[in-house]
Amino acid sequence: MTTITPFLWFDGNAEDAAQFYTSLFDDGRIEEVHRAPSGGTPSNAPGSVMVVLFTLAGQRFAALNGGPQFRFCEAVSFQIQVADQAEVDRLWAALTDGGEPGPCGWCKDRFGLSWQVTPVRLLELVQDPDPVRAQRAFTAMMSMSRIDLAALEAAVAD
Repeated sequence: MTTITPFLWFDGNAEDAAQFYTSLFDDGRIEEVHRAPSGGTPSNAPGSVMVVLFTLAGQRFAALNGGPQFRFCEAVSFQIQVADQAEVDRLWAALTDGGEPGPCGWCKDRFGLSWQVTPVRLLELVQDPDPVRAQRAFTAMMSMSRIDLAALEAAVAD
């Protein structure tokens, strides 16, 4: 069976990141922790955490302690589709704690990884069959950092 696993590069804090991410989702769990062999690696002392395998919302991820050579950037992000404003607010608060807000529902977490906290209703509004309503929703979204569903609904209703 062929599978695809996002493999994320961290600088010594892969296990901390995996613990944080799995705490955000009800079904999040750490599956395996692999340690560096007795001889170590260029980035990992013998016995230190080298790779952490974890699952979020049914998707498997791997986190590697690879060293400082590479950093995350906004060219790759993970979109979290959520049902309501309460879930937007909960995830936004957790992800931006030690991280930073961005535009249009995007944010960076404390590890530098980019996320999009996207309520399903936002997607419905910006794809409304009425192009005027869709444009109003899109324009409202473009002015937001954390998505505000009440403000989006108000923009569409005008």
